Parts: sequence; structure tokens; C-alpha cells
Amino acid sequence: MSSGARVLVIDDEVQIRRFLRISLEANGYEVHEAAAGLDGISRAAQLRPDLIILDMGLPDIDGLEVLRRLREWTTTPTIILSVRDADDDKVAALDAGADDYLTKPFSLEELMARMRVTQRHALPGSQSHLFKAGDIAVDLSRRLVTRNGEVVKLTPTEYTLLRLLIQHAGRVLTHKQILREVWGPEYVEETHYLRVYFAQLRQKLEENPSLPALILTEPGVGYRLAA
Repeated sequence: MSSGARVLVIDDEVQIRRFLRISLEANGYEVHEAAAGLDGISRAAQLRPDLIILDMGLPDIDGLEVLRRLREWTTTPTIILSVRDADDDKVAALDAGADDYLTKPFSLEELMARMRVTQRHALPGSQSHLFKAGDIAVDLSRRLVTRNGEVVKLTPTEYTLLRLLIQHAGRVLTHKQILREVWGPEYVEETHYLRVYFAQLRQKLEENPSLPALILTEPGVGYRLAA
């Protein structure tokens, strides 16, 4: 995220808001605050921020409901901050449209790294036709995948999965999101499909498939392509 980007923090904890304001402003961000969900929605509409940092436990309406209402009219990148670390909570937030989920307590360094990745993928023209990670190169315009310069043959489904991960590189995609995008809404419970196909992808793309460095598993939640 470039210096001067506008960030809206929606969190009812004064200490968290103060910490984020001081820390982010010191790094060149313009920071605005809201202490409740409805005020946060109103502030988002007024300010049109570049990124929203949203707490799940708000005093008036739940952060998940705030997120749903925001997604009715804006695609502004949104990172969830929450003390809730259950997989179900993470999945619910990501399925509702969150771009990332960070559990409290968190480090400033990790938050800022997540912010940079989230905002980078939201910028116009940020989706290049060429993706590179280590010895892997993918030319999306030619549907060409190479490893160390050698062509890797993927099945149509394997390629579709890889392309989906590339389009959301650095972001966790839930099992349901992947199944819905690749196989259709009637397959959102068929998680065994993912185990099979991601194992195949790792065999073809990872140097050590048992310790993947490219296609990462978020246990109980989904998958993420290392950015």
C-alpha cells in the first residue's frame, strides 16, 4: 500500500484504535476511526477509504453483519481483527467477503504485511498476465505453466485451481469459495475434491510436496498461494 493511503479502523477498543492510529500514521497512512458498527458503515460511505480494518466484536452490531452490509455496496479491501480464533469464525468472515483475518494479539509487522498484500491486489492493473514464484512461472494469457523453464502439464481442473489462487495471491480462499468457483454451488460440501487436486498440484509444482512453499493450507479454513 502506498504512503498516504486512507485507512478506516472500526474497533470498540480505545487502546487498539490508539495503537493503530499512532503506528500507521508513523508509516505514512491517513487513519480514521469508528467505535461501533453502524458508525463504521457511515464513515466508510463518507470517507471511501482505501482499506478497512474491522473488529468482529462491536457493541451495536456484529462485525460480520458490518461486513455483509459493506459488501452490498463496496469492495473496499477489509481485514478482520478478532480475538476469535475458531476456524468457523475465520471461514464465516472470509465467505462474507473479508480479504484477510488476523487474530488478536497481533504484531504491527504482520498487520502491515497483510495490508500491503491486500491493497496490492485491489489496485487497478495489479493483475499481471505473468505470475512468478521461485522456479514457477505462469503465463495466464497463454495458459502456460513452467518450472525451471520446463513446461508443466496440468489438467484443465488443475489449471483452473491454480489460476484462481493466482488471482487472489496472498489471500486465503475458503473451501466453499474454491468449490463454488471451480465446480459450482452444488459442490460446496465436497471438500475431498480439494485434497485430491491440491495434492496433485503440489506434486507437479512444489520442490517438496510434503512441505509446500507455494500452495499453503490454512487448516480448517482453506488454501492460500504464497505472495
